[in-house]
Amino acid sequence: MPDQPSSTAAPASDEGVRAYYAAQPAPLVAATGIVMDTEGRVLVLTTSYKEDAELPGGTVEDTETPEEGLARELKEELDLSVPVGRLLAVDSCRPGRLGRSLVVHVHLVGPLTPDRIDAVSFADGEITGAHWLTPDEAHARLPARLAPRLRAALAALRLGSFAHLVDGVPQPGSPAGFDPADRAALEHAGGFDAAGHRAARPKSLTAANVLFTDVAGRVLLVEPGYGDAGRLLLPGGGVDSDLGETPRAGAAREVREELGLDLPPGRLLAVNWSHRPGHPARIRFLYDGGVLDADTLGRIRLPEGELLSWRTVDPGELRGAVKPLLRRQIKACLKARAKGTGPLELHEGRPAGAP
Repeated sequence: MPDQPSSTAAPASDEGVRAYYAAQPAPLVAATGIVMDTEGRVLVLTTSYKEDAELPGGTVEDTETPEEGLARELKEELDLSVPVGRLLAVDSCRPGRLGRSLVVHVHLVGPLTPDRIDAVSFADGEITGAHWLTPDEAHARLPARLAPRLRAALAALRLGSFAHLVDGVPQPGSPAGFDPADRAALEHAGGFDAAGHRAARPKSLTAANVLFTDVAGRVLLVEPGYGDAGRLLLPGGGVDSDLGETPRAGAAREVREELGLDLPPGRLLAVNWSHRPGHPARIRFLYDGGVLDADTLGRIRLPEGELLSWRTVDPGELRGAVKPLLRRQIKACLKARAKGTGPLELHEGRPAGAP
């Protein structure tokens, strides 16, 4: 649609342009919040004006953006002042009993801390109850018009993606929410156009890490300033594949950024593939960083805020230091380095084909 009306459709003055667009038929716009707590539960509301359960949110008013409208509704309904998070889904609904089409923007809100949850109140009297439910409980509690919207939005959250809905139904080519079996059938039947096929294909996340040891054979680990407190990781991180970065280049960059050391990675020791249902697969390239002497270890400089500390850990003490998935990968890489074998193909840290 053009940003300005044609010269024959409306006066050219600012007031005339505003009046022209204000008089045009348009869909209603609403904003819904998928409000979550730190345990992954979803906020479902009961109201004084309808029998069905609801998700937080409402109609966008006047010149508000959907984000501004949702923030206002959260404040009015729940006395909740929190940032509105990323867009998870857009649902285009055909005209119903009110005779107007509706476009719903669905945003993530939270996760809310227990203190935030305790501060929720129902100032205007429209809300009669706030229920924190598991996703399955929320799906069962919500009416048929809302449950599919929630399901698709949560799929988009897990995949780090976005859902395109019409009347709550994920559309072919939607990056999230479209049933994988339906996608495969449509793909095999040649039912996708090029853009839809590319958008609907399963995605994976790629990381690159480097295995360093000291002269005593202890493994260098770093403590991030995010995530679970006290957890330890190998140096490395996500590969910027959207910028054309290769795993090897990503590993070198991460070592410079995280440790302040300009040490090119050595040979590839292993590639690990892991997956949780409903989430993107994760592919990790693990490189040999070699043995660091005391002088090199003394030159390590951590980025403020991102990493809290570093330490070297004896391989026999990894069980108490890192999570099992990472521990299996480290031990497999140490064995490959000692024997001069590899690169290994690992699935969940175990050699491919192993039980």
